[in-house]
Amino acid sequence: MPTKVKIADVVKIFGDEPDGEALALLRAGCSKKEIKERTGHVVGVNDANIDVAEGEIFVVMGLSGSGKSTLIRCVNRLYEPTAGTIVVDGTDVTALNPKELQAFRRDSTGMVFQHFALFPHQDIRSNVSFGLRVKGVDPEARDAAAERALALVGLSGYENSYPRQLSGGMQQRVGLARALATDPDILLMDEAFSALDPLIRRQMQDELMEIQDKLHKTILFITHDLNEALRVGTRVCIMKDGAIHQIGTPEDILMRPETEYVAEFVQDVDQGRVLVVETVREEAATVSASATVADVLDTIDSRGSEAAHVVDSGGRPLGVVTRESVEQARARGDQQLGPLVEAVPVVTDDTILAKVYQLFGSGLPVAVVDTEGRLIGSVRPLEVLAELGRVEGVSEQLKLAKAKDARH
Repeated sequence: MPTKVKIADVVKIFGDEPDGEALALLRAGCSKKEIKERTGHVVGVNDANIDVAEGEIFVVMGLSGSGKSTLIRCVNRLYEPTAGTIVVDGTDVTALNPKELQAFRRDSTGMVFQHFALFPHQDIRSNVSFGLRVKGVDPEARDAAAERALALVGLSGYENSYPRQLSGGMQQRVGLARALATDPDILLMDEAFSALDPLIRRQMQDELMEIQDKLHKTILFITHDLNEALRVGTRVCIMKDGAIHQIGTPEDILMRPETEYVAEFVQDVDQGRVLVVETVREEAATVSASATVADVLDTIDSRGSEAAHVVDSGGRPLGVVTRESVEQARARGDQQLGPLVEAVPVVTDDTILAKVYQLFGSGLPVAVVDTEGRLIGSVRPLEVLAELGRVEGVSEQLKLAKAKDARH
């Protein structure tokens, strides 16, 4: 996908003379703490470089003070970058004059905040259509757009209600609808779900991903919750003290952390809710439904496997036969395969491993199919456990490597 937002060498320093001594010290390699002590200035973002692809949910996460919210506010220049450039669709946002910047904010971006920021004295339709009213859209058209946006977030029928009459989750939906009503190219979501209860928060995450499947917006999503980041993000950026530590897919972040800081973050994550079947899928030993017991044994022996998947003429899985069952059948002199086939669950590549755990009760490999239902691989219980164990050991490996480097 083409790059929608390019953040290049962006620095944000807070203080009276951000581009003076503080910037020089930062360029010289001084830490955020050292710069604060020597100049009284605070480094918000330190040399950020990010390419956000069109149509992706790019998540920036970190703890309080990491610079994540500062970075997103630089994109629409709610904060003026101290150095660097931000290019959106070929336009250098940092070079826009006040009138051009106002148009960019109004036409190209929508923002969803943590604390809703709704007008309590206006009904929901008016809240959602506010941006369109500012743009000068006629009442009929803006009301229609507001109703479409409310339908997207599941709030049709609440147009005449007031914010005080809605729950926190519903109010956040209104905030999202208001951002969507203007049909912006880019959505900036700053801790948008952080104020919600866990169950409502998860529902909002689901709704965001469903909306994204329909609209394919470019979304910059800020959160301090790694589980949320890994769940909704196409890619994730982890920040600390204004600096970027790693950018990657959720699987990259979880399975291949590049720094000790990132490894410490991911060690407490429920990997089973992030990793998907594709991560552990392996090639399956397969036989046709017309195969004999001897055929199955030949296949199993050649693959060094303990079971084989039986498929029909279209490559769709019918079940599994195990080495033990076919050896017993051979000992009886029975060559019929049909009675030996055991039904197994079927999953797809994007099924999270947490859902696969429950399917391993029989100990048999689970069939993995494509969108047409054809067998494309297999998942074995031991492979899942081994992968999760490997991920859990990454943090310790990085710590040992760091300690070894320090000794040398």
